[in-house]
Amino acid sequence: MKLFKKMTVIGVGLLGASLAKACKERGLVDEITGYGRNRENLEKAKGLKIIDHCPNDLGAAVNDADLIVLCTPVSTIVPLIQDLIPQVQPRTLITDVGSVKGPVVHGADKLVPEGIFFVGSHPIAGGESSGLEASIANLYQDAKCIVTPTEKTDETALKKINALWQAVGMDVISLSTEEHDFIFGAVSHLPHIVVYALMNTLGALKTPENRDVTAFSGAGLRDITRIAASDPVMWRDICLSNRNHTLNLIDKFQSKLGEIRSTIEKGDGQELKKEFMTANKYRLNVI
Repeated sequence: MKLFKKMTVIGVGLLGASLAKACKERGLVDEITGYGRNRENLEKAKGLKIIDHCPNDLGAAVNDADLIVLCTPVSTIVPLIQDLIPQVQPRTLITDVGSVKGPVVHGADKLVPEGIFFVGSHPIAGGESSGLEASIANLYQDAKCIVTPTEKTDETALKKINALWQAVGMDVISLSTEEHDFIFGAVSHLPHIVVYALMNTLGALKTPENRDVTAFSGAGLRDITRIAASDPVMWRDICLSNRNHTLNLIDKFQSKLGEIRSTIEKGDGQELKKEFMTANKYRLNVI
């Protein structure tokens, strides 16, 4: 089922390359062009037939595409849209895969002229591994994708983007940008911050005999700190782009941590058990 003639993927890493593979496997586009800063990566993607073309020039990459997917760090998306707008054909559809939507979507709405369309997307897929080598065609299968339409969003463009994500196996959900950024600030951004802070705390600890305490860690610590292996540049951009929600959620977490600290300090085992039992119940909801 062909959805687009030419898709241009800007940023051929885990998400971009996986989308290209999924589209090729399912016959969703006629041809795929890749563009990005890393020439060696693009040539490798072309050699592996993940993409068909990899021009050096942004204009050449986008000027005849009917779909452009921006798979770059959140902070680069709006500047990229500004650069490519003068070089795209009328009725081109642009989307992104950023995990912060407010600044991206509202920034795009201000830049995109009539006759060119933008729909914000956030496929909930991937993991701590990144890059072309980690890409797989079924990355998006049975995962959720959030789309964030605004009053300016063209209905036909929204339907086409929904169709794209559904065609690669995703369950598409529509949220406002504000609700999206609050939710993912809580369930994704805060956990990454907490785990980064935990690893930095433990990594700096040594015994009186100058042994690294992390050398004695087991599977439990490895499991709960897995996401500390995530791309630091990407997560820097995410935290700063979703700053208000990030700061509010850190405050809430610190408040809860303070309550638990106070309970331990008081030696109140009954209250501590209640805290842990409540966490058990919330955990069951997650899984």
